[in-house]
Amino acid sequence: QDRFPEVDLVLHLHNNRGTAMANLLAALQRGVHGFDTALGGIGGCPNVPQAAGNLATEDVVYMLEDMGVATGIDLQAILAAARLLESVVQAPLPGQVLKSGPRISG
Repeated sequence: QDRFPEVDLVLHLHNNRGTAMANLLAALQRGVHGFDTALGGIGGCPNVPQAAGNLATEDVVYMLEDMGVATGIDLQAILAAARLLESVVQAPLPGQVLKSGPRISG
């Protein structure tokens, strides 16, 4: 982002090796502010049968909000939509916050 400040970069990550969130964080620290995500982490690469899906929207929203980065996205609404999606596809989705829920504060 430093070399091309006039270009709005958007990063698209898959989580094949479990490093997508770390890569997102590194990109955020370098000035990238646009990220492709997918509800529940669905998606992937049809050419690679075992490929992981995209980053789950709810996981990214949770991490960013937890870091103090306002997203303007209602996490509870996204989680409700992900639960609905999981019932539609009748398979567990790879998103982590959907499985564990957001951190309990208090």
